[in-house]
Amino acid sequence: MSLKVNLRHLEVHEVHLKGKLPVEELDFGLQDEMMQAKEPLQYDLQVEQVANAVLMQGKLALTLNCQCVRCLKPFTRTIKLENWTLHLPLEGADAVPVDNDCVDLTPFAREDMLLEFPQHPLCGADCRGLGQNRRESSQNVPSAWNELDKLNF
Repeated sequence: MSLKVNLRHLEVHEVHLKGKLPVEELDFGLQDEMMQAKEPLQYDLQVEQVANAVLMQGKLALTLNCQCVRCLKPFTRTIKLENWTLHLPLEGADAVPVDNDCVDLTPFAREDMLLEFPQHPLCGADCRGLGQNRRESSQNVPSAWNELDKLNF
């Protein structure tokens, strides 16, 4: 099941689309072991035909299962596109493909969601990594470098 809208329905009135799209349909092609998309994409969209184009406005949300690249702790991050707007021309060089009077909106949702994925997922901006406890305890121990810095040559 993909996210499709029938142009004949749009000629009569705007269409409201709300639901969940399985992540398999989005085909993100994630090969990153630090980030997995397992939950469906949630969408709430108003679609209308404006002149010779399709105008879509609404919300998209997707939860990612991530692993922090610094401390390797698992966490989830929800990507939300609150005011997502898409204008798809039906004519001209940039015309969207029409199949049996339907326009598939899935590739456009996939592309805009992929652009929001984190490059290097972090559990928090203040994450100090795997050795954070070791570093904190070692700050109280005098360093051999301190003694070497006192030498005059």
